[in-house]
Amino acid sequence: MDMENRELNRRRFIGAVSAASAGLVLGVSPAFGGVTDTKDKLAILGGNPVRKNKTWPQWPYVDEKIVKSVTKTLESRLWSRINNPVNGRVAAFEKEWAAMLDAKYCVATGSGTQALNTCVEALGIGPGDEVITSPYTDMGTIASILVSRALPVLVDIDRESFQLDPAIVAKRITPNTKAIIPIHIMGQPCDMDHILAIAKKHNLYVIEDACQAHLGQFRGKRLGTIGDVGCFSHQSSKTICCGEGGSIVGNSEELMEKCYTVHNHGTSRKGADETIGSKYRMNELEGAVLVAQLVNAKEQWKRRNENAAFLTSGLKDCPGVVPQKLYDGTESGSFYLYAMGYRKEHFNNVDRKVFLKALSAEGVDISPYISNGLHRAPWVDHILGLKEYKAMYSPARLKQYREEIDCPVCDRICTEEMLMLWASGPLLGTKADMSDIVNAILKLYEHRDQLSRVTL
Repeated sequence: MDMENRELNRRRFIGAVSAASAGLVLGVSPAFGGVTDTKDKLAILGGNPVRKNKTWPQWPYVDEKIVKSVTKTLESRLWSRINNPVNGRVAAFEKEWAAMLDAKYCVATGSGTQALNTCVEALGIGPGDEVITSPYTDMGTIASILVSRALPVLVDIDRESFQLDPAIVAKRITPNTKAIIPIHIMGQPCDMDHILAIAKKHNLYVIEDACQAHLGQFRGKRLGTIGDVGCFSHQSSKTICCGEGGSIVGNSEELMEKCYTVHNHGTSRKGADETIGSKYRMNELEGAVLVAQLVNAKEQWKRRNENAAFLTSGLKDCPGVVPQKLYDGTESGSFYLYAMGYRKEHFNNVDRKVFLKALSAEGVDISPYISNGLHRAPWVDHILGLKEYKAMYSPARLKQYREEIDCPVCDRICTEEMLMLWASGPLLGTKADMSDIVNAILKLYEHRDQLSRVTL
């Protein structure tokens, strides 16, 4: 064994002790073993896998409380929130979800995309306006801006955190900029200190895209309650979910009433048809699932954070896999996804595809997540060719928009570096499960010389 591998084993022991100490503080006992108990040969080359014939916790989560809540709602035959606006399941979810987040108000919608677009409309953002956001997101974020015929200005991201880079945000502000939509990607907080400072300086709205960030905390506040409004998705993969569904939270009664009116096809709670809006209402069956799911939400959130801390501790001495950077002020995340950056120079320069294939053979499946940033998607050419956008924005502005849309850091993360554990289910696993993940990665690192023999 060479000096570097002996040093790795020494560091692994120290890391294991650190992880054990962290586990004892949290009231858990991490499992040990893995690399030192397996053959020196990688599983993809015929060795014994670290993890064999094991399953992860299933997601979406279902228990008897959820089944009973849905059954009771079905039997009531009151399936629309309009049938039971005060005492229905949607109203109950709105009240309880707002309370969990320490927010004053909540409006439930049919999706996270609908929540975001409702906020864009309620804030009066529309044709001729610009909204700054990240290319590293679901298309729903961009769609929420396009539906209102505003211009999504995409800004590159930070390589370590995968979040919107505030330094570039500051450079992309124009007289037409009206809002910033920071995306708490993977469920961990953006650099909100700098984003809020930029917004205050230029008098911009902040719409938090917290669609992946249920219950995360930053400087004493829950994500989604830091900006003017915050939006969540409750799509089936999310950590609090109902198939589809979304929600908006905020502390301004006036703004949240505008959100209600917009999401209710422009009709206010008083029944007056006041403004432009689509029908974005959540239905009672979705509300029934969510209300019952909230019972276990904090316990599951705590477990994901504990397991994420275990993984980060276990991987701290592996330079080839770098856990997502968390900004100063971060107290917790949702850890909807556990994300890492792949550094191939520490794995004999083998391509990420080779690494992922070898890791899968060890019994741990990890994904590269988003294949291309949205700055490379066809919608860009589509809107630049539309007569509406040509009428709303000058040729010079559209030319500048085209020239500035490149996001090289995002490209690098998408095509070379992102490693992502789908966490809504897996991060509810045991410490033995987490040890399997750590040990599989460390096994590949220790025997990285073998990776060059792996074929795709």
